[in-house]
Amino acid sequence: MDNNYKAQIEAILFAMGESVEITKIANALEIKPGQVKKIVKEMQSELDSSDRGIKIIELDGAYQMCSKPEMYETLIKIAKQPKRQVLTEVLMETLSIIAYKQPITKSEIERIRGVKSDFAVNKLVEYMLVEEIGRMDTPGRPLLFGTTEEFLRRFGVESSDNLPVITSDMIEEFKHQAEDEVTLKSND
Repeated sequence: MDNNYKAQIEAILFAMGESVEITKIANALEIKPGQVKKIVKEMQSELDSSDRGIKIIELDGAYQMCSKPEMYETLIKIAKQPKRQVLTEVLMETLSIIAYKQPITKSEIERIRGVKSDFAVNKLVEYMLVEEIGRMDTPGRPLLFGTTEEFLRRFGVESSDNLPVITSDMIEEFKHQAEDEVTLKSND
C-alpha cells in the first residue's frame, strides 16, 4: 500500500457523510490519532482555497466533510427545496439556555425562561439542534436535553466547550437592552 493517507481520509469522510471520530480514522489507516490530525490540518489548508467548494470541519474529536457556506445558493438551485429553518427569538433563547446549561431538563429551562417551553424544545429537536441525552436520576426521571453535532456544525463551533464565554458585563448590557426594549414597547 502506498500510504496515500489524504486520499483515504477523503474517501472515508466523503463516503460516511457524517462526522467520523479521529480514533476510528486512525484505526482504519493503522496510524496514530496525532498523525490523522496533522494530515487533516494539511487537507483543511488545501481546501481553504477559494476554488474549492468543500471543507473539512472538526466536531468534538471527529471530522466531517461538508459544503462551504458560500456554496449554499448554488446548492439551493439544485436541491429545489431549501429547508431554511427560521430560529425565532424564542427558539434562540431556548437553544442558548440548553447550550450553556446542558444537560438540562425542560422544567429547568422553563424556570429560567419563566414560561412553558414545550413548543420551543420540540421544535429544536425537530431541527436536530437539540436531542434527548438521558434521564435525570430523580423522581419522575425527567428527560435531559443537550445540543447535537448539527448544532455545532450550524454555529461553527468545534465543541460545546468552545461556546463564547458570557461575562458579567455582557449580562448587564443584555439587561439594559431588554429594559430599553420594554420601555419602547410600553411607549407605543
